[in-house]
Amino acid sequence: MHSFSARTLAALAVLFVASTMVGLQAQTNLKYQEPPKAIVDLVDTRPTPTVEVSPKDKAGRQWLLIEAISGLPPIADLAQPELRLAGLRFNPRTNGPSRGRYFTSLRLQALPDGKEKEVSGLPANAKIRFTAWAPDARHVSFVNTSDDAKNAGLSLWVVDVSTAQAKQLPGVALNGVFGTPCEWMSDSQRLICKVVARTRGAAPRRSDVPDGPVVQENLGRVTPGATYEDLLKSPEDERIFDYYATSQVEVVHLDGAMKAAGKPGVVQGASPSPDGKYVMIDERHHPYLYLLPLDFFPERVTVINLATGASKQLADQPLQDTIPNLHDAVEAGPREFDWRSDAPATAFWVEAGDGGDPRKDVAIRDTLFLQDAPFEGTPRKLAELPVRLRSIVWASGKLALVEEERWKDRKRIMLAVAPDGGALVKLFEGSFQDRYHDPGKPLEVMNASGKSVLETTADGAGIYLRAEGASPEGDRPFLAVMSAASGESKRLWQSEDKFYEFPAAVLESGNAGVLIRRESPELPPNYYLKSPAKEDLKQVTFFPNPYGNAPLPKKQVLKYKRSDGVDLSANLYLPPGYKAEDGPLPALMEAYPTEYKTKSAAGQISGSPYEFPLLYWGSPIPFVTQGYAVLENATIPIVGEGNAEPNDSYVEQLVASAQAAIDEGARLGVVDRNRVAVMGHSYGAFMTANLLAHSDLFKAGIARSGAYNRTLTPFGFQNEERTYWQAPEIYYNMSPFSFADKIKTPILLIHGEADNNSGTFPIQSERLFSAIKGAGGTVRFVLLPLESHGYAGRESVLHMFWEMNNWLSMYVKSPGAGK
Repeated sequence: MHSFSARTLAALAVLFVASTMVGLQAQTNLKYQEPPKAIVDLVDTRPTPTVEVSPKDKAGRQWLLIEAISGLPPIADLAQPELRLAGLRFNPRTNGPSRGRYFTSLRLQALPDGKEKEVSGLPANAKIRFTAWAPDARHVSFVNTSDDAKNAGLSLWVVDVSTAQAKQLPGVALNGVFGTPCEWMSDSQRLICKVVARTRGAAPRRSDVPDGPVVQENLGRVTPGATYEDLLKSPEDERIFDYYATSQVEVVHLDGAMKAAGKPGVVQGASPSPDGKYVMIDERHHPYLYLLPLDFFPERVTVINLATGASKQLADQPLQDTIPNLHDAVEAGPREFDWRSDAPATAFWVEAGDGGDPRKDVAIRDTLFLQDAPFEGTPRKLAELPVRLRSIVWASGKLALVEEERWKDRKRIMLAVAPDGGALVKLFEGSFQDRYHDPGKPLEVMNASGKSVLETTADGAGIYLRAEGASPEGDRPFLAVMSAASGESKRLWQSEDKFYEFPAAVLESGNAGVLIRRESPELPPNYYLKSPAKEDLKQVTFFPNPYGNAPLPKKQVLKYKRSDGVDLSANLYLPPGYKAEDGPLPALMEAYPTEYKTKSAAGQISGSPYEFPLLYWGSPIPFVTQGYAVLENATIPIVGEGNAEPNDSYVEQLVASAQAAIDEGARLGVVDRNRVAVMGHSYGAFMTANLLAHSDLFKAGIARSGAYNRTLTPFGFQNEERTYWQAPEIYYNMSPFSFADKIKTPILLIHGEADNNSGTFPIQSERLFSAIKGAGGTVRFVLLPLESHGYAGRESVLHMFWEMNNWLSMYVKSPGAGK
């Protein structure tokens, strides 16, 4: 019997993996593979349930709707029929979503101390989406997807909260091509729904014989645009899109009765007025575009009187193909139509004072308008803003909170305005990248009309805000009240030390306390009630540890500096049971570059060392089970202060940041600087290829779903606003494709065959693979069938981890591996 040393066994294992991978180079029929069981167990972990808090019911109680999330779907789910048109993806069999997770069960729990009740009567093999509380909290609606060939479609269901019993409203075939198909009306007895038109007939069939060429032209107009996917390509595509996107708006009663509102059309949105007397319909119409998605198509906004059927057109916007491809650029004319949520029936919209072009020097960037029912006469101005509107939230007829933002200098402004007249009051001004001084985002609550409004103090003078509470020690979320008169803010509560706690909701304007989500490295997330008068916490939910008794890696937040003085950070994970005497480990670094205008903002810490380690399909953390030190979310700030643009020195800052992360890991004695790999997804994949092209810091790289040749995205990319023709040297120098002959470090390229992300076409990976291969580099390219920009199928995700684990074992784990 032979006896081998541990080092010999390790070398033999690497040799086996290497021979396996070499054998696969010419293989075309590779089946889906699985990584080691420890990684499989983590991938198969179900996410922690989500929770939705109800409005108050008649008894003054509030409820939790607890929703169990599905695991990764099988690849067979992704193989269901799918149409990719006008920038959308949907299942023509169901007229609903073709991808994404869903809820598999529902539970109800009364606050503060009620017991969980399982909702009964759910459909078999439930695929639940679009859950929504009725304004009176007596019912919950949801949409179920049936993939059954004989009964495929989206059906509408309602849960009676008092009995926890679900039932289907028969005869309602919903259209979910544009997302949420229904919205509750203020009486809680009816919903406004988009349904499949009963008269639409048979689906159009694609012809094998073309009618003629597809012609596009531009006659001297300036029409820049980003690079989109899933676009219309022909008149035949237009006919198919119209067929599936067309819906009829219906008023659906809880007893199943239905009444049509308006005529069938390509209805993107349908929303009832707060008083339930009108419905606002947002409709797209011809002519369509072949180079831009749905949101640029002509848009008609109409209000229909539900009692009389009379309609009033508020706007009809033409094609929007001349919008500059810049941050803060918007369409000219009225946009963002919605209801004022605290008034019976008042329409709200915005109009740009600069024609939608942020480069124009104007005093008024946006003007906000209101118009009351019956929508006749001249609209009234609510406010004139010098900075672009980002959001507006209403509150009880006396207050609206307006937020402005400007990308160029990262400015954020919060303003209070009285909807029925009054001057704007500035409550806050700062940088939206300055996390340490972020006052927070306003809490919102459903009002009696079913609309979202500001959560305010009982007297309406204070606005509740919640923030991550970022600091050099990590995030400590807080709840505060800001004066609507002065902007003065007072913290009411802050996350306890050694825990990560986040305010989920304020109950009854604070009188019943705050609902908090609480977790720690050892405790999975659960919900607790904190009384305003006491210091104790009352646990409300008892979700178990999703990993069972498996040992979990510990998170340590590292803080260090780049050579130019910029503060950096990374989350360090070590294998369970690791001891200092075990010495340096092979390491995997994961990152995603981010642009900043100031070094101070770039150096701010994000995240908390006290969060529970909830993993997702793309996380690098599972590799701690294979003996690696993992540097997750290593910060890669790309800073351009003053008149400089961040990307002017992209490569230099990229390499310096990576060098600093490796140096810190080596200084701590946990990272073997000679055995480090780098990985990233999307823009992180772009980063990975650039690091291998411009440095010798790594033994291997893993790049998933990236874009590598920036001349293929000539009207800007990521946060770069200059076009290729304005800055050709930037596009060339930032493209790893330009330096493919320099990429000699082994690189694994992975891409979803059905990538839908702007700019990251699969051809980007195909061409980089060909370039590196042609230059004699070491490269492997894996194309995952049916997968989008984010990978969803269980088989795909497990195979991805198998590929990554093999690559790391071959080129990183053992000294000299792969040479």
